[in-house]
Amino acid sequence: MLKLRSAKALAIMAALVMAGAVFVSCGESEKPAEQAKEAAPAKEEAPIRMGVAGPHSGDLASYGIPTVKAAELVVEHRNEMGGICGQKIELIVEDDVCKPEIATNTATKLVGEKVDFVLGHICSGATKAALGIYKDSNIPVMSPSATNPALTQSGDYPNFFRTIASDDAQARLEVDFALDRLKLSKIAVLHDKGDYGKGLAEFAKAFLEAEPEAEVVLYEGITPGAVDYTAVVQKIKNSGAQAVIFGGYHPEASKIVTQMRKKAMDTIFISDDGVKDDTFIKVAGEYAEGVYATGPMDTTTNPMAVMATEAHRQKYGEDPGAFFLNAYAAALALLNAVEKSNSTDYDDIVNALRTEYVATPLGIIRFDERGDAIGVGFAMYQVQNGEYVEIK
Repeated sequence: MLKLRSAKALAIMAALVMAGAVFVSCGESEKPAEQAKEAAPAKEEAPIRMGVAGPHSGDLASYGIPTVKAAELVVEHRNEMGGICGQKIELIVEDDVCKPEIATNTATKLVGEKVDFVLGHICSGATKAALGIYKDSNIPVMSPSATNPALTQSGDYPNFFRTIASDDAQARLEVDFALDRLKLSKIAVLHDKGDYGKGLAEFAKAFLEAEPEAEVVLYEGITPGAVDYTAVVQKIKNSGAQAVIFGGYHPEASKIVTQMRKKAMDTIFISDDGVKDDTFIKVAGEYAEGVYATGPMDTTTNPMAVMATEAHRQKYGEDPGAFFLNAYAAALALLNAVEKSNSTDYDDIVNALRTEYVATPLGIIRFDERGDAIGVGFAMYQVQNGEYVEIK
């Protein structure tokens, strides 16, 4: 039986002690095997509750739904094996539409549902808005995709973990690729004014300004959701930029790229994992060709990644979407922490995440004191013949 949260544990322990019950650790027994066989089967325990939060509707649903499917696959497989210490895992799924103002309500709902931990959120802004609520309720949170550096580096959220590298590493890769690989010097930096996009753009701008051969010829925020970006596209053209580094998501990126190409601008477009999604290619169509975007390192040949991807194809009839493997890894890491600590208590889970290694589709990982996954990084991809291909 798992150690439950403090208030619940005291009441249950008191009742069991009065009844003369004996606590036995998961996977261990203080009785000889013969006696254990004769023991009456234990009553079914309350389920372990995993919250899953992210955009499951709206323009950015393609980022959130793969995480739900990853959680479903991991939990279904684990429950078929008997759960953890005989306790089944239950999913509680809530939609935040990737909006901070909705994410707070989402977090409040999950706390009210008494989840033991949360897989999510997806967007950095929504994650930041929700984290304080989880922190106050002693709920560990793990995101497969929220890359804003402050989420781990500020020290404000000791309950937060992620299976993706932070934006400073992503921006560094974009800048180095533009300067060293593409031999460019005049760069326009744009962002969508959000925690994720603006944060990444600020890092890119700072890295560029530290390079004597580089020049930031334009730095500007755009309005998310706008129908037309003609004005900013014209500014890019007038600036003489050889490339654009854009911090943001695929709805805005697809419009900017399309309008640039329709003006016969061959300015190189470099973006982030918010754009490295098949939805960007579908929306931008032929204009997506040649676009560069950073994303999680390709681990698709990892045996566990192969297995997870095939399980997705069999269950859902299609290839998985963005951040699926990162989400699959996060779900495995959370359940591993519960099993290794034999507990759903906050301190025990957090300690296990930081000390216990777990095999995942991203490799064998654990988390540092800040909550970042050790050994996880980014790679550069380019749209070639209608699909993202890793640049070696």
